[in-house]
This record gives sequence, structure tokens and C-alpha cells, in this order.
Amino acid sequence: MRRPSVRNHLPQVLCSLLLITVAGCASAPTAPADSAGGADAEATVLERVVPAPASVQSGGASYAIGAGTRIHVPGNSDEVRKVGDYLAEVLRPSTGYPLPVVADDGGSDGIVLKLGATISGAGSDKAAGAGTDGAKVPRDTAVALGAEGYRLVVSGQSVTIGAEQAAGLFHGVQTLRQLLPATIEKRTVQSGPWKVPGATITDAPRYAYRGGMLDVSRHFFSVAQVERYIDQLALYKINQLHLHLSDDQGWRIAVDSWPRLAAYGGSTQVGGGPGGSYSKADYREIVRYAAGRYLTVVPEIDMPGHTNAALASYAELNCNGIAPPLYTGTSVGFSSLCVSKDVTYRFADEVLGELAALTPGPYLHIGGDEAHSTSHADYVTFMDKVQPLVTKYGKTVIGWHQLAGAHPVAGAVGQYWGTNGGEKEVADAAKAGMRLILSPANRAYLDMKYNASTPLGQKWAGFVEVKDSYNWDPATFIKGAPAAAVLGVEAPLWTETIVTSADSDYMTFPRLPGIAEIGWSPVATHQWDAYKVRLAAQGPRWTALGIGYYRSPQVPWPSS
Repeated sequence: MRRPSVRNHLPQVLCSLLLITVAGCASAPTAPADSAGGADAEATVLERVVPAPASVQSGGASYAIGAGTRIHVPGNSDEVRKVGDYLAEVLRPSTGYPLPVVADDGGSDGIVLKLGATISGAGSDKAAGAGTDGAKVPRDTAVALGAEGYRLVVSGQSVTIGAEQAAGLFHGVQTLRQLLPATIEKRTVQSGPWKVPGATITDAPRYAYRGGMLDVSRHFFSVAQVERYIDQLALYKINQLHLHLSDDQGWRIAVDSWPRLAAYGGSTQVGGGPGGSYSKADYREIVRYAAGRYLTVVPEIDMPGHTNAALASYAELNCNGIAPPLYTGTSVGFSSLCVSKDVTYRFADEVLGELAALTPGPYLHIGGDEAHSTSHADYVTFMDKVQPLVTKYGKTVIGWHQLAGAHPVAGAVGQYWGTNGGEKEVADAAKAGMRLILSPANRAYLDMKYNASTPLGQKWAGFVEVKDSYNWDPATFIKGAPAAAVLGVEAPLWTETIVTSADSDYMTFPRLPGIAEIGWSPVATHQWDAYKVRLAAQGPRWTALGIGYYRSPQVPWPSS
């Protein structure tokens, strides 16, 4: 894990929300009640959306999802139909309505998913994107939708979500979910009504990379557990799933050319226990499921340190030719591949080659942190030899920010996990072209304790309450680094103390949504007093989803 050692943080919310122009801004209750309908619910519902949208215009007639509602997919695009099917799967259990997904050009009542030209340009109904009731979808020229943006328009007869690409439609669906009562998330029929307030939302992300990392090496998580985590990430428009697949305590991915890595190196975990590993079919299923939620899988093989599971599996990877025992503790920095041996680079080449073949996304993460048992000269040699192996397979290198101390290849990305942003070599590498993912441990690490009484987690980076995790800006965190070098943000969940999905829930929520908002929303929207009210409104939604979360005293959670 990224740390030096271890081991054993309303008035007028709409007025302060975003780049927002809101008609009729009025005082709101400190913690909005989660009623299923009524004027109060409609007045406060736009205070519930996380991440904050780029532009919101409220007002107009609300739309009520009813027994006759259809989900319209004009043009019957396969990608759009998949988004429609996903939306129907979310809405059917709680509403009890059939909500058929139909391939037509709209209707007089329904939810309409539109791609491409229907939401671009201005000056005509087609260019503006006419709703099913004939109302135009206003175009906000200040917000470029791009690959992930969307426009959501609610009228009395329809909800229309338009986007340039299907990922934008999917993100628009996540916003629609949050515009509905929290009980929409339940898996049994609820009473409703299911009103969506009249509004036009135009939205697009600040950063292209918005990640969540799950460490499956310290404690193994099954495919089903990973997929559950993917669903949680997707709700907040996270688009990257970083899987930490290897470490001292466990190797979690099958490699045909080195079969003992998974069979033996994956046979344990922190504290002992059976560990586990993913077959190639398992990994493909995770990739498939993530793609269905518009997340890209970023696999990490941490090298040259954090490699005891590999060293225990194959004696020849050790400089002395002797395999160490498997390790189930939590110390770091004691292991290293043998930099001087040719077999080390054959190992790296074959492992990365097989992983690249399984991974459709553009990134391979090669770790590179806490290599305390590797001399600086050997570290530079190793990274200089391994980075080209990644590019040989058509992938982009990601490494932890220590990569800046070597020679980052063109296009390489450094993932920053420090705490003060003062590392000059990181700023210098960014100036020279290395891009950055920001994961400062004292802000973004989900395994840090909230406070001294938190039963799980660690505290080497300090206690990280909800406000701490929200109040920072990626563009300015690395002193001297150009803001343009920042590719995005990521919230890592290291699992030395995380054993179950319930553990994961407690440490992830409520901090993950704040990191997601920092990555998605315009910087002008980042205001704690407004955010904490919107965050509070997520509590009933998490309860409906079966997510047990930390009820931070910093957040005005609803009383029931």
C-alpha cells in the first residue's frame, strides 16, 4: 500500500450550486426529507444530485413515471438499447411497472434516450432535440458535452436524455435516479409516486479520468463482490476501475506462462486464510460487467517491490535463487524482483503481454512504489526496461508517482499518493509531459480512519473525515505542476483491514461521492456547505441499496 510504513471529515443551496442559473431560488431545509412526492420534495430534489451538474435550470412541469411509461430508444442503437435495458432494470422492481424498452421515434409519454445529432446545434427542432411533447431541448453552449456529457430535460409529458455518446446517456441515467425518491433503489414494490421535477440539466465532466481502486491482493474479493463495487462506482459517474492485482500477500490473476503465480502466490492473504485468484474467464467477466457500466478496467501488477507473492512462487525471480515463504503480514518495502537477471524481464514481458491481451482499456499500471529494497540505480534500470514492454502491447503506462524519479516514457501517467504535494521531481516530470492522477493519501485514500474510534482502516496519513476528503483541488495540489497535466482523480481502497463488502461500504461511503464530485463537477461548484446537504440526501439512497455507511457528524443526515 502507499505509505511509509504500517500497519497492524441551508440555506440557498440551489443558489450556490454550480455554474447554475436556477429560477426561484429559495431557502431549503438543512436536511431535506426523503418524501416520495409533494411540493417540498420537488423544491428540494435538485439539492440531491452528486456529483453536482455543470448547469441546471429548474422549473416547469414535473413528469410522473407511471404504469404506461415506456423507455424509447429512437433508432434502436444496440448501445442505447443497453442503456435503456439498464434503466428499466433499475426502475422496475420498486415501481412495479413494466416499463418496456421500445425502438421507436418517441411517444406522447415516456423516457427518451437520444444520441448524436438530436442534441447538437441550434436553430431547429432537430438540432435542439425536440422532446416527445414537441418541446425543444435547450442547448447550453457553455457546456460541451463531449464523450461523457448529457442533457436531461423534464417536461410534463416526458424525460429526455440526450448525449453525443452512449456513456453520456448512462451518466444521465444516474442523475435521473437521484432525481427520484431514494426508494426507487429498493428491490421490492414501493408506493411512489415517482415524480421527476421539471428541469433542464446540461452536464459534462471536468476530468477524463475518474477512478476507484480496489485492492484485491491484501484481501481477495470475489467476482460478485467486485461487480457490486462497480455498481457503486457507476452511481457517481466514476469511469475507471483500478484493480490492484498483485502484492506481497497475494497474486490474483491467472497467467498461463507462469501458472504458480495464481495457484501458489494467490493461495493466501493478510492474516492467513484461503486467498483466491481470478481465472482469465473471471477477469473477462469483470471487464465485461464494468464496460456495461461504462467503466474501464485498469489492472495493476506492482513491480519491482510489493512482489513477495511472485518471489515465493518462482525461486528464479530472486537474486539468490531461493524462494521466500508466503507472506501474510502488512509490512512493506522488503521485497524486490532481481533487476540484474534476464528472467525478470521475461517474466514482466509475459505477464504484461497476457494481461494486455485480456484488457481492452488503454492502461496498464506497473506500480513502482515503496521499492525500498531496490537501489535507486536498479529502480531506474528496471523502469527503463519495463515501460517499453507496456508500450509494445499498445498500452499507456501508469505508475505510482515514484516513476517520476526514473525516466517516464512519452505519454506515461504518474499516480500521486503523497500527502503534501511538495515533491519537486513530480512537478518537474509533469512540466516535462508526464500526466498525473491525483490520489493524495490524506484526502483520497478510503482506507484511512475517519477518526480515532473508527474500527477499520489505518492512520499513517492522518485521520480523513468527510470534509477533508472533499476540500481540495487536484489542479493546485502538486506545487509547481501545471494544471493541464492533471488527467484526473482516483479514490483507492487498500484492504489490509478490509475483509468483507460491509467493511468496504463503511470505508467507501460517504467519502467516495466527494472524490467523484471533485473529478466530475466544475471547480466553482466545490462548496462544502452546499455539498454536505446534497451528500446527506444520499443516505436514504444508500440504505435502500443495502450500503452500510459511516454517519459522519459533519453531515446533516436525515433523521429517518
